[in-house]
Amino acid sequence: MKFTDGYWQVREGLVVHYPVDVRDVVKSGSALSVHTAVRPIERKGDTLNSTLLNVELSSPLPDVIRVRWMRHAGRRQTGPAFELYGSPDTQATVSEGESTVELESGGLRAVVQTKGDWGITFHNYGKKATASKTRSAAHIQAADGSTYFREQLTLGVGEHIYGLGERFTPFIKNGQVVDIWNEDGGTSSEQAYKNVPFYLSSEGYGIFVNHPGKVSFEVGSEAVSKMQFSVPGEQLEYYVIGGATLKDVLRNYTSLTGKPALPPAWSFGLWLTTSFTTNYDEMTVNHFIDGMAQRNVPLHVFHFDCFWMREYQWCDFEWDPAVFPDPPGMLKRLKSKGLKICVWINSYIAQKSPLFQEGMEKGYFVKTSTGDVWQWDMWQAGMALVDFTNPEATAWYQEKLERLIDMGVDSFKTDFGERIPTDVVYYDGSDPVKMHNYYTFLYNKAVFELLERKLGKNEAMLFARSATAGGQQFPVHWGGDCSANYDSMAETLRGGLSLGLSGFGFWSHDISGFEHTAPPDIYKRWVAFGLLSSHSRLHGNHSYRVPWLFDEESVDVLRYFTQLKSKLMPYLFGSAVEATQWGAPMMRAMVLEFAQDPTCHYLDRQYMLGDSLLVAPIFREDGLVTYYVPQGTWTHFITGRRIEGCSWHTEEHGYMSLPLLARPGSLIAVGRNDQRPDYDYADGVTFHLFELADGQSVVSRVPNLQGERELQVTAMRSGSRIELLAEGSGKPWQLMLRGIEQVKGVEGAQMSATNQGVLVTPTAAQGKVIISLKTL
Repeated sequence: MKFTDGYWQVREGLVVHYPVDVRDVVKSGSALSVHTAVRPIERKGDTLNSTLLNVELSSPLPDVIRVRWMRHAGRRQTGPAFELYGSPDTQATVSEGESTVELESGGLRAVVQTKGDWGITFHNYGKKATASKTRSAAHIQAADGSTYFREQLTLGVGEHIYGLGERFTPFIKNGQVVDIWNEDGGTSSEQAYKNVPFYLSSEGYGIFVNHPGKVSFEVGSEAVSKMQFSVPGEQLEYYVIGGATLKDVLRNYTSLTGKPALPPAWSFGLWLTTSFTTNYDEMTVNHFIDGMAQRNVPLHVFHFDCFWMREYQWCDFEWDPAVFPDPPGMLKRLKSKGLKICVWINSYIAQKSPLFQEGMEKGYFVKTSTGDVWQWDMWQAGMALVDFTNPEATAWYQEKLERLIDMGVDSFKTDFGERIPTDVVYYDGSDPVKMHNYYTFLYNKAVFELLERKLGKNEAMLFARSATAGGQQFPVHWGGDCSANYDSMAETLRGGLSLGLSGFGFWSHDISGFEHTAPPDIYKRWVAFGLLSSHSRLHGNHSYRVPWLFDEESVDVLRYFTQLKSKLMPYLFGSAVEATQWGAPMMRAMVLEFAQDPTCHYLDRQYMLGDSLLVAPIFREDGLVTYYVPQGTWTHFITGRRIEGCSWHTEEHGYMSLPLLARPGSLIAVGRNDQRPDYDYADGVTFHLFELADGQSVVSRVPNLQGERELQVTAMRSGSRIELLAEGSGKPWQLMLRGIEQVKGVEGAQMSATNQGVLVTPTAAQGKVIISLKTL
């Protein structure tokens, strides 16, 4: 929201009060409270008939500083509020100088100017991060009586802003106006399904605005050297989040708002759906599943989209008896083929659903101000909205899903959650404007917690479309309704990278696009991108997405990349575990791994999959791709070709290939099972060692299916000698040396040559195993 008319003037009808004169500083333990007058105070009479602003600084976690601005503290605060995980035991240091007072937490320090021009400057690990200067923070009153709080934080020359949720607009947000307001707007506009009031700066810090309603960001737009954000009301709270690296900032942010849960290993396999508006029954489903098996395409999850229920009755959670006369038997037959089952749901109850009357009578729906059930005809005729602020309504909704889980359903696609009205009344009295964004948190939490309770902590996962801050705790999220063209494929990737920089560890998208039907070319290119994503789902609107309906080569491409992902699962699942521990997404924007390389700040058509694999999808029908390689000697994972970094490369690729590069100095665990994502990763695993430099060491950890460490291998190089230390599982494993052309001696292992490099097999694999080898 804009408040100024150019740089000098305030917009007509607004009264703006800025902090000007510090009147006192109250220190309370490890917190500060600073009262500021909005005009210079020269005598006591100047304090009359004027506004006093108060700013509080404290630290809920190391490297995190909370800033809270207030004018009138007596306004009733209505929910909802984000669930934050600060610690009362956090130690922060308060110190006072001649003209400043400081609060320091970990490596983050806030310096408040108590004399002269007002300002707060934030220093992150010895480097100035950002500042609130004179005429930046402000309380604003409009002619109609509405009030706002605004903050403006400085942007440095060349500083770039990322995040703010899953946004499909340009990857770097500078120059954009971003309103945090969930909308069902597809992937081709400024609207977004997943709005998160958190941004990440290329200067190594993050800002989280603790407000679940609409937050308006002016990213170097109203004032080109400022990052501005504003909220309605009498107070504004935000958190400055520091860290030694950008990944540390994400770790600290997700420590505050919640770490992602670990999705089950089976969820990383290939998903196939019935598609949205298509007609299908059990025969159709079996035709798809058997067709994949006959063509040797591994399939792991089958999803039933909307029309598993009767039309006009979404949601009644009942299988349409006209096409599914024996749901328990059908699910049992499908699961006997090794498949997991997902079904589509949303939180809307159509009037024709038998559940409507029950929910209305028991008061389980969101109401109007007159006490009626809120209804409209968008999406489903006469639909109502389940009120998840009512514990009984939540339990009632979970009870309907529990019956499906008992029947054999493993997961739910929690669609929608964005079309939430603001002229309604909630059971607990929550502010309906704040609930517009927050509703999706309660919706997905209710479903996720039911799955955890019924299936176990390591088996729960969703396929969710909408989200807000904290929603990363309930994975997985997918990118919404993209179109079947290259433009939409690229904008989808931008959205996913933006979401990853907003604290979400796992993300997927509709392979080949949701709207319309892709030509075979786009289908095959999107398959490669989709199978090198966190999660991989074939889904669309009015046509089926099985590969043979495109062309026979599509079958080969889907088979190849599905098998490749299965073999990469020891590495990928290890990256998934890291996402739950550290908050770094599996699919990482290049800036997250290479913040010191300014070229990487702009890259949004390539990404890192985990910390060791670079992926550059192909967005052209001629097969050309241009991508950037950071410093070092990288190795094409598929062909073994070595590529020198700090350079751009343009290549032409067939459908069975794309740039998939291993980072120098990495140790990538590759499994021996190419048919499924959930297997014993340590059994027969091969560790691929790439370009380990003298004096460098690297660790690779292979988890079990519960996310616990099963096997750990450490490689260390000193001169021509490489030593490997293996700890954990006594199962057989191997080492593949990539980019090391000759080895002249190996101790404790056998050696053989392959077209990929040098293969080293330990002669013993029990307990701790040390292998030493010499290179030429």
